[in-house]
Amino acid sequence: MTFGFAPSSAASLSSSAVSANRVLEPAEWAAAGIPLLRSPREVVSGLHARHRPGPATAVVAVLDPDERLRASASFTRRSASADGWMYRNALLAQLRRVIPHDLRRRTPVRTAVLLYCREGDARWTEEDGAWMWGLRDACTLHGLRCGAYITLTRDGWQVLGEGRGGRHPSAGSEPETVAMSEAPPRIPRTGGAASDVLRRAAAR
Repeated sequence: MTFGFAPSSAASLSSSAVSANRVLEPAEWAAAGIPLLRSPREVVSGLHARHRPGPATAVVAVLDPDERLRASASFTRRSASADGWMYRNALLAQLRRVIPHDLRRRTPVRTAVLLYCREGDARWTEEDGAWMWGLRDACTLHGLRCGAYITLTRDGWQVLGEGRGGRHPSAGSEPETVAMSEAPPRIPRTGGAASDVLRRAAAR
């Protein structure tokens, strides 16, 4: 695979234009202190097996401190423009649908990661920068730590900003056996609202 950053229209835009589109440059993302995944390939393989994403599909997942999956959801990008504000709203809507917020905690304990399947190679694009901005802001508004942003292309997968990646799975590969450890929360024996909340938390 080839790693690095591709020349894109973002490079020629003025800083004010980039800000208006709410895009994070690679240097800004690297400086944000995003926590490293202990087993990135396991996370990628697990999400790929569960959601089978195609081009322009985003998969947002919430991991607990032990990197076990707590909730995930996938959706297709509908906007033609790379605008972090629109991506933030889409991610936030999915997070609110699948897992309760952690805004009451002083320090976030769960981490949201984003896997985005797209055309092209693994190098950074302005669209990636918009997803990064959207993920960071959505995490803040939902009380989560902002985790890794991962691209999935025909070449394979890459954790942007870290230089870690692999050839499998890729955008066109068949899903592997689910490998990511998962411990869904136990459902209380009694019914009611608490059960409904936990069921939604365990939903994809």
